[in-house]
Amino acid sequence: MSTEATSPGAPIRRRGRPRIDLRRLGRVALLGPVSRDRLPDAIGHVAEAHRAHHPDADLSILHRAYVLAESSHRGQMRKSGEPYITHPLAVTLILAQLGAETTTLTASLLHDTVEDTDVTLDQVRDQFGKEVCYLVDGVTKLEKVDYGAAAEPETFRKMLVATGDDVRVMSIKLADRLHNMRTLGVMRPEKQARIAKVTRDVLIPLAERLGVQALKTELEDLVFAILHPEEYERTRALIDAASAHPDGSGAARQDPLAAIAENVTTVLREAGIPAEVLIRPRHFVSVHRVGIKRGELRGTDFGRLLVLVGEDADCYAVLGELHTCFTPVISEFKDFIAAPKFNLYQSLHTAVVGEDGAVAEVLIRTHRMHKVAEAGVIALGNPYAAESGTGPQAAEPADGERADPTRPGWLSRLLEWQQSAPDPDTFWTTLRADLAQDREITVFRTDGGTLGLPAGASCVDAAYAQYGDEAHNCIGARVNGRLATLGTVLSDGDTVQLLLAEDAASGPSPDWLDHARTPAARIAITGWLDAHPEDTRGPHGGRPAESGPEQQSHGHSRPGPQPQEPAGTGPAAGRAASAVVDLPDATVRLAGCCTPVPPDAVTGFVVRGGAVTVHRLECPAVARMRSVGRSPVGVSWGDATECRVTLVAESFGRPRLLADLTEAIATADAAIVSATVEPPSEQRVRHTYTLQLPDAAGLPSLMRAMRDVPGVYDVSRAQHPAATV
Repeated sequence: MSTEATSPGAPIRRRGRPRIDLRRLGRVALLGPVSRDRLPDAIGHVAEAHRAHHPDADLSILHRAYVLAESSHRGQMRKSGEPYITHPLAVTLILAQLGAETTTLTASLLHDTVEDTDVTLDQVRDQFGKEVCYLVDGVTKLEKVDYGAAAEPETFRKMLVATGDDVRVMSIKLADRLHNMRTLGVMRPEKQARIAKVTRDVLIPLAERLGVQALKTELEDLVFAILHPEEYERTRALIDAASAHPDGSGAARQDPLAAIAENVTTVLREAGIPAEVLIRPRHFVSVHRVGIKRGELRGTDFGRLLVLVGEDADCYAVLGELHTCFTPVISEFKDFIAAPKFNLYQSLHTAVVGEDGAVAEVLIRTHRMHKVAEAGVIALGNPYAAESGTGPQAAEPADGERADPTRPGWLSRLLEWQQSAPDPDTFWTTLRADLAQDREITVFRTDGGTLGLPAGASCVDAAYAQYGDEAHNCIGARVNGRLATLGTVLSDGDTVQLLLAEDAASGPSPDWLDHARTPAARIAITGWLDAHPEDTRGPHGGRPAESGPEQQSHGHSRPGPQPQEPAGTGPAAGRAASAVVDLPDATVRLAGCCTPVPPDAVTGFVVRGGAVTVHRLECPAVARMRSVGRSPVGVSWGDATECRVTLVAESFGRPRLLADLTEAIATADAAIVSATVEPPSEQRVRHTYTLQLPDAAGLPSLMRAMRDVPGVYDVSRAQHPAATV
């Protein structure tokens, strides 16, 4: 993305992002291509933006791609009433402004032809080569007629697998979603909300992980406006008020950042450091988050200073001058140059105090760092060109195997665990949970290797990352040379040694799910527990995740599993939480994997000792046990109505949220047995409540009451509740 910059001593200017008149482009597109010796006017803006980043680019392939796209989409209209060709043009323009190379732009112009017209992949391959064909195929949706409700999750799975081989696939998808979000106003409100939620849960985290901040920030604002219109309008009013003159004249108010920016410019000029100082306004969601963090916004909270320099060493020189000539806010200092973020981002972050006490946040980076900060992987260009030095086509291996040198570690892990989640619903749910992890750590193995894990990962996650299914036999760990529980949360730079039992017959405890943060660990543990429903004792007689090879005196421990009553005895015989089975005198247990409650449709299976475990019909364990020949047992709900259930509330963080949620629960006469609030991630908070209800019939109204709490956007039944449930 091109950046408006200033030279030292020049007036400070705000960075703008000009928009192209797509309706005018649509009218031009209807006229079709012009003479062979020049590009059609409709893609003149694309060519201009492309040449700004790639002056020597050959535009003839873009000309041919436009001609094919325009002719194949001719007669198709968008819901907005514009010719359909305006969509691939707009998507391609977005990518051109971010600096994408020619192959990506060619595929972008053609990205909907195979999906929506008579053009075939063979035609694309014959006319534009294998690289363009691969990218177009990667973003082509699967047909609903073939996949039904699974079409959307399976389409995303297909795109992610293709992205694993070529990150340019997701670049096109992100730009495609951005333009669709810009024009979403013509859709029905319920469809707008559905698309916005998928954008929030999947596309925005992917943009963040791929470092494409320019797309991420605009997507965030568009989603914010759709899903939280009242908060969006309040934020808009705050921004308007901050820029309006106090006498109501409408004239622009003196930007409080401008004075600090002028002082910074003077300091750096006198120090002889060539630098550009820019004022970068915060986008809507950023202003909203700062408001939540600080309670009351100051004038300098609506933007940040950006200092651009030529070399890495200049960044630290700028930092030294700022900390010498201004009062620094030390707690705000972060060095993402020495330790880049996992999404390629590099910058120095600091904050300084101006003469009037105003605090300004400052970002310091080189021009190259700035380009990568804005465009992420798109700024890396063609990942194969460096291997061959002769362009995108030359890097194609003869056997069709591809290996993208830009593939980040988190994507490799995602591609690994998705192979263990063949069920579309499991994949879709797990993908959203995985993408909610917005920070990564590196831990060291004792054999000299490293493991990349999401922040908050435990020794359980490290075990499955290193050993796969062999981690079922893990009995403990050493962290930095000291014995540690499997539930120990790891920090960046820790050294971890996983201890495995020689007894291959052992398996994971249900408690491990309390500590597993990675999808690979959760899928592996859940798969083992579903395949062994009669054995929930954990490895070696029920050792919970909190116990290692030796009980730690400094750690807490949970009580071990309670002795089981013989089948057919005790108060639970034949029923549990009002579940009645067709086997007289059998002990009945409610499955912990799906927490059935009245009036759920349920079934049961006989497990070790003659007991019957009751599952909801849609529980994945039911299909697995039927597939291995286990016969179901009839189950009905008896007269008793009291039940225990685990609910998960997803929300945006805000003050008093926990108090309002617990008040809603108490108003529904539900008792809180246990509650867990996970650390916020991207301003999203997950609350898990185990509740005792006097009447199962009140569960739907309770969930509605929780959803009505401001800031809560979803309440669902837990799929993996705590072992105490």
